[in-house]
Amino acid sequence: MAGSDDDRRQALDAYRAELIKSREWEAKLKALRLEIKELVKEYDRTEDNIKALQSVGQIIGEVLKQLDDERSSSGPRYVVGCRSKVDKAKLKQGTRVALDMTTLTIMRMLPREVDPLVYNMSLEDPGQVSFSGIGGLSDQIRELREVIELPLKNPELFLRVVVSSAIVDKYIGESARLIREMFGYAKEHEPCIIFMDEIDAIGGRRFSEGTSADREIQRTLMELLNQLDGFDYLGKTKIIMATNRPDTLDPALLRAGRLDRKIEIPLPNEVGRLEILKIHAQSVVTEGDIDFESVVKMSDGLNGADLRNVVTEAGLFALKAERDAINQDDFNRAVRKVAEAKKLEGKLEYQKL
Repeated sequence: MAGSDDDRRQALDAYRAELIKSREWEAKLKALRLEIKELVKEYDRTEDNIKALQSVGQIIGEVLKQLDDERSSSGPRYVVGCRSKVDKAKLKQGTRVALDMTTLTIMRMLPREVDPLVYNMSLEDPGQVSFSGIGGLSDQIRELREVIELPLKNPELFLRVVVSSAIVDKYIGESARLIREMFGYAKEHEPCIIFMDEIDAIGGRRFSEGTSADREIQRTLMELLNQLDGFDYLGKTKIIMATNRPDTLDPALLRAGRLDRKIEIPLPNEVGRLEILKIHAQSVVTEGDIDFESVVKMSDGLNGADLRNVVTEAGLFALKAERDAINQDDFNRAVRKVAEAKKLEGKLEYQKL
């Protein structure tokens, strides 16, 4: 009996070992089958690429106008056919298409040609700043939300009230072509916000005389005005322009229908300066109770950037004293230093060369 039990145990152990080996081989076989499938897909892709390289290329064209069956066109333009698989409803004026080399039949639609400068505009990092990180501009923020967020989040309300809105956002390039491509790219990627900073660089008053560079700027301004006139103000593309020299802008750019809402960003008052200072002070380590109100009272005439500089200078004073935290005295010394520099900045006079 003892011998039979040992034989049975050995047989079970051998069976378990063989079963484990069998499952391992099954797993390897499954992995190999998956690998074969991937290799087959890669083979098919390679075959397609080889066929594409061996085939005749296609001509790139642009749709000018759809013609009826009973109409024709003469001259250097071509009246061409279209594949049945191509959606003719999408063949609008300006659509880029691929044409057959022999028959000039429209084979497929191509994406819009975008200048790399325009494409890079959409890839810029917007940062992590939100409305909650802006202090002292509650009225201006409310107006921006009315003209930007409201028509995008509640379009049915905007259409019902029939509010016309045009506010612009994003810096522009150096030619009229970039202006056209920028607006076209924005319309294809709605909802979109175009922000043009330092708009006075191309939106200045036009003069009858000037250099070739001035005439190029005027042509760019004319293209911008043309794009604004053909813009759908109830669409999902919003425009914002910013400048610190509104007095130099061309009156045609400021008229109603192009820029309907003008929002002034003034220097913050005492309440606004207190909010801004607290926002910037959140990123530094402080010790003791900081009386921000007393600091704000010494900051008359300072803007948001100056108040951020106050926090930076206070941190430098703490580092000079070999401390890891900023105290009240550091803030007081910092605001005095920045205020003195601000006064000196206003008194600077440049001698004529």
